[in-house]
Amino acid sequence: MAPEGKDRSNIPINFVDSDGEDGPDAGADLVSDGLSDDDAESANAMDSEYSTTVDDDDVFELDDEPLQPPPPAKGSTGDLALNMGGPEVAELVATRAELKRLQGEVKELRDSLARRQADFENYRKRMERERSDTYNRVVVDIAAKLLPVLDNLKRALEMEASVEASESDEFRHFLSGVDLIYKQLNGVLDALGVKPVLAEGERFDPHLHEAVVTEPTDDYEPDTVMQEIVRGFRVGDKLIRPALVKVAVKK
Repeated sequence: MAPEGKDRSNIPINFVDSDGEDGPDAGADLVSDGLSDDDAESANAMDSEYSTTVDDDDVFELDDEPLQPPPPAKGSTGDLALNMGGPEVAELVATRAELKRLQGEVKELRDSLARRQADFENYRKRMERERSDTYNRVVVDIAAKLLPVLDNLKRALEMEASVEASESDEFRHFLSGVDLIYKQLNGVLDALGVKPVLAEGERFDPHLHEAVVTEPTDDYEPDTVMQEIVRGFRVGDKLIRPALVKVAVKK
């Protein structure tokens, strides 16, 4: 509180010029008509403490242009967001969603096509297998009916060796015709895939041969087919009939 009777309206203010020096009254104490020497000294100390000088180097200017955010990385979605408005962004999002949906449909179509191709391939293989099995069954049935005829023709030809020289030429021509028929029938069966079973001189195989006669001998190894009595036939791995054979046994 100021002392009673003191007038404080005439307290001088100390100004500092741009050179950092005091004004015309620099260095002089603040004087007031109504202040005591102690009050004036305190006022001068406060003025010195709170006075601030600004150098020319500390003054800077601000651009009139508004501050801008740093540009986003090239090709980023932020670039699109800055250059496009709300409707454009919404359209872009919708387009991406539609593209994703179409990609999913394409993937489903590819999977479905792959499954259909696999089903078709399995169907094709099954049909080929069934067709092959059907063909083999038909060939086996036909061959089974023709083989007895072939056997009879063979027996007729074997009788030719016993024909005496006195037999007529007509009979000999007849046997030649039988031989031609026998060979032609063998050719037809061979074209159908009917193959004879190897027998004479082979090791006895119970899956291909049927032993009707055994003979102890030292001329052949035991379990060797000595003679083919009736020829056997097969189609591929399927046996039509086994060969009837005579087998050698240990003497």
